Amino acid sequence: MRCLGWLALLTVAATALGVQQAQAQVPPQDYRGVQLRKLDTERDLLLAMADSMPESLYRDKVTPEQRDFAHQLHHVASVVAFVCVRFFGADGSAVPDTVGIFDSRQGLKGYVNGVYDLASRALQNQSEEDRQATASLFGQDMPKWQIWDEIHMHTMWTAGQVVANFRKHGMPPPAFRFF
Repeated sequence: MRCLGWLALLTVAATALGVQQAQAQVPPQDYRGVQLRKLDTERDLLLAMADSMPESLYRDKVTPEQRDFAHQLHHVASVVAFVCVRFFGADGSAVPDTVGIFDSRQGLKGYVNGVYDLASRALQNQSEEDRQATASLFGQDMPKWQIWDEIHMHTMWTAGQVVANFRKHGMPPPAFRFF
């Protein structure tokens, strides 16, 4: 038990140190381009997942506790939209409506495309001064350029969870792609 306490303390300290180091870093000159490619990769992955899953299984869950397939993809995209509006000044009225996205491939893909169009514009229009400004993302202070990387990590983690939906029905998930 004592070991677990020390491990938890070290984890918290390492996390705090990592955030401090990120704050002190300035991204490379072309890093915005890398982040735009990550957004494109995320969009392509979510669209490939929506295309690969039969619409009849959009509301299917692997376990009772998890979100169904369509709600999981919605969650991924909705977090991107939330962060863009909250931290990067994106127009909240430009976030697509969710009517019809949970049972329709066309609706789900339209939502994903709309959110990622919004995110791409927000990243392209973000000033260098704003990229260096500090913000608190879920209690962690970091430079705003790093928030884009946190969005990417959340997207890949959360989207990866629907691989189980494909496996449940004996289907392969969309192929892995490098960005």
